[in-house]
Amino acid sequence: MRLSFGNFLLDLNERRLWKQDEEILLPPKAFDVLSYLTRHPGQLVQRDQLMRELWPDTFVDDHALSFQIAEVRKALGDDPKTPSYIETRPRRGYRFLADVEQEGAAGRTEPAPAAARPEPAMAEVKPAAIAPDEIPDTHYAQSGDVNIAYQVMGHGPIDVVFVMGWVSHLEYFWREPNFARFLRRLASFSRLILFDKRGTGLSDRVPLHQLPTLELRMDDVRAVMDAVGSQRAVIVGVSEGGPLSVLFAATHPDKTLGLVMIGSYARRIRDEGYPWGPTAEESAAFCALIRREWGGPVGIEVRAPSMASDPAFRNWWATYLRMGASPGAAEALTRMNAEIDIRPILATVQVPTMVIHRTGDQCLRVEEGRFMAERIPGARLVELPGADHVPFSGPQEEILQPIEEFCANVRSAPERERALATVVFVEVPPNAATADPAFSSRLRREVEWFRGRGADFERGMPLASFDGPARAIRCAHSIVSQGAKHGHPLRAAVHTGECEFTAKGVPVGYTVELTGKIVPVANPGQVVVSRVVKDLVAGSGIQFARQEQLELPGELEDWPLFAVTVC
Repeated sequence: MRLSFGNFLLDLNERRLWKQDEEILLPPKAFDVLSYLTRHPGQLVQRDQLMRELWPDTFVDDHALSFQIAEVRKALGDDPKTPSYIETRPRRGYRFLADVEQEGAAGRTEPAPAAARPEPAMAEVKPAAIAPDEIPDTHYAQSGDVNIAYQVMGHGPIDVVFVMGWVSHLEYFWREPNFARFLRRLASFSRLILFDKRGTGLSDRVPLHQLPTLELRMDDVRAVMDAVGSQRAVIVGVSEGGPLSVLFAATHPDKTLGLVMIGSYARRIRDEGYPWGPTAEESAAFCALIRREWGGPVGIEVRAPSMASDPAFRNWWATYLRMGASPGAAEALTRMNAEIDIRPILATVQVPTMVIHRTGDQCLRVEEGRFMAERIPGARLVELPGADHVPFSGPQEEILQPIEEFCANVRSAPERERALATVVFVEVPPNAATADPAFSSRLRREVEWFRGRGADFERGMPLASFDGPARAIRCAHSIVSQGAKHGHPLRAAVHTGECEFTAKGVPVGYTVELTGKIVPVANPGQVVVSRVVKDLVAGSGIQFARQEQLELPGELEDWPLFAVTVC
């Protein structure tokens, strides 16, 4: 069935959208939203109705739905303030305004789609010979002032960065025959890159309050890739390594060929919209278990049940944990991971993705893998039998074979024009630059110091973007503090989302618009952030107080905001 409205033609069978002779690309879930609304023109479609019809038995949070609506509006060139196509009824739902006509075979001739630009395929993957007892040397990369331990094995045509969860120890990987066999098999079709995140294993130990946030872990991955000359890689995240891998893929699509997650999750603590994780009380009990029993095989029964009764494996697991982290570091990492929530980020992943999950996983439920696969555009879900959580316990080949096929078929895509970024807006009094000629220079220095880019001081509110939310918050806080010292009452807003960038690197689009609308909520001398930002800076030491809700045109629900209190 084909539907026409305005200058657009929507083919529901082929799942394609054209504007006259130009094909408009839409993410799968955004297409679902548009197809449903156009099949019910003039009707008020309630939010719950839309979710129930399009994603039955699946939780879709308000931010994810708003993001899909924004994608549709962008494709149609529709202004939410003066809509021609999609009208938002706050707290009620959406209504498609344009007249819609159904076209049959005798209708308008389907425009010919533009020729697809061919993408160069990766070289044919041929297994490289790996000696059965080969153990790679350990090297170190500089990430800021911290040394990150890494190893490289294999000579395959594609780089694979292996991100282990929770704690790790590079050299103890190889002491367990099953783990060693798993890694050698990965290296047989790739150049395998392994590392210990800061504060664990052979990397520099850091004070507990400096254990790595997701942002710092991204820096560590990038530092290791730079050290080994890796331009782009498939990122393979295991368990707690999954959220980092998602954030890295969304933030650095230019460095990510593909994304594979094994037994991972989007949020660690259960809540109303995510009913599978442990409760806060259960998480606290596990932290108490770490304090009480670290040094023994903590957590082995749910992470490797098929091996839990093997004395040699129990001994290796206990030693591996001890070598990987101190009890204080293990507990701090567990608490930090419990605060992370990457649900709003999933829809921004643009690279090919595969989610692998065992259906009987006792540590992280298979529903958590399904949740992520349903929200990452085009993601493939591979469900496997078994109860083991760690991938090297239990049958290995059923995990490794899909990864090998994924790596063999992944293509080197053109450079992306969009990426996940954290945007900072600062409201500056109109006379500040005139009264203080050095004011703009100081602002630029602050942005550069915190590794911001695309600083735009020509607008009414200076604007910059960052590849990490904690850096963005600290930059905004520093700018506001500097303004107070020089008699300029500034206020700032911070939000994370998918952005497009101008030729000068200045962010534009929906995320930028939202950030600008948050600014008026802040008081002079204050930095206010969205919930997305707050949930991504777990472990950073930044503290917040609940601010008022923000009512946005085109959004069904008000947005919770948070003021920075300690930075």
